[in-house]
Amino acid sequence: MKTRLVKTQQALLLVAGALLILVSIFILASPADFYASNSIELGANVSLLNELKAPAGLLLAAGLFMIGAIFVRSHADTALWLAALIYLSYAGSRFVSMAFDGVPATGLVRAAALEGIVGVACLAVLMIRRIPARRVA
Repeated sequence: MKTRLVKTQQALLLVAGALLILVSIFILASPADFYASNSIELGANVSLLNELKAPAGLLLAAGLFMIGAIFVRSHADTALWLAALIYLSYAGSRFVSMAFDGVPATGLVRAAALEGIVGVACLAVLMIRRIPARRVA
């Protein structure tokens, strides 16, 4: 594989993984503060806090897998597919919500845009890798 493509893939996995790790740690450590940054008040509802922390654990594990795939190259494609799936499903769900429910806080609109960009970038790298390399005579 081309060196430039490998470097791009590693950088993308680093960004995708680090974002998931960062967000999940904030949610697990202090969900009320994290969500308050987008004008979402959680209150003291223990069940709601539990429900928000459960997917944060999954995002943490996925982020760690993506970072690990930088070093274990045999997992790189799987990590990119996982990143594309997570980021595009979050972005798509946010855009559907905006269409049906209205536009949320600016931070959430920015999050949707960032998620879409990261997801499409992961998909693009995966598709580029499928293009057969040209032979130079």
